[in-house]
Amino acid sequence: MLGFCVNGKGSISTATTGVRAVCPRRVGTIRYQEDAPVVWKGIEISSNPAAAETVLGPLDVLKELPHRYPFLLVDRVVDLVGGESIVGIKNVTFNEPQFTGHFPENPIFPGVMMIEALAQLSGILLLQPPLTENKEDIKAFFFAGIDKVKFRRPITPGDTLVLESKVTNFKQRFGIAKFATKGYVAGKLAVEADLTLSLVK
Repeated sequence: MLGFCVNGKGSISTATTGVRAVCPRRVGTIRYQEDAPVVWKGIEISSNPAAAETVLGPLDVLKELPHRYPFLLVDRVVDLVGGESIVGIKNVTFNEPQFTGHFPENPIFPGVMMIEALAQLSGILLLQPPLTENKEDIKAFFFAGIDKVKFRRPITPGDTLVLESKVTNFKQRFGIAKFATKGYVAGKLAVEADLTLSLVK
């Protein structure tokens, strides 16, 4: 998945995968090789998230995303490969407002908020080169689609949700990107989904 082609020019091989990719002749499309090795870093990071080095801190995330409390769901980014993948962290705390009603005697982080957190992390990746070269041209990004959602385990206050997103397709002309995403807690898969985001210029 990590071998990719830009603007349909020839073929390339990447140091990350060693897979040679023949590019489609479609200008403005990045296609990712389905048979390339897929390495998910988040599951290992989730075993000891406190040890992960910060790539984008809380103030950096605020610069990347328009969201604010109580709907900013990415605390920091710990791994970022432009045009390919991103890993971020969301610390789930008891004082978050959703737990007053979901549920008072059995607080569980809502599934829709897990998906929103994955979408926000994917949005940060979408706003990085080579997918977005000039952020000043972008007004916003919106959630455009969701597929293959599976919730594997509940997330409760005190959990550290490690989020991971990988680009699977990007159509530059339309500003539409697709992502494979996963979320982990303590080395175990908690949620996964395929997401589509759209850039607004």
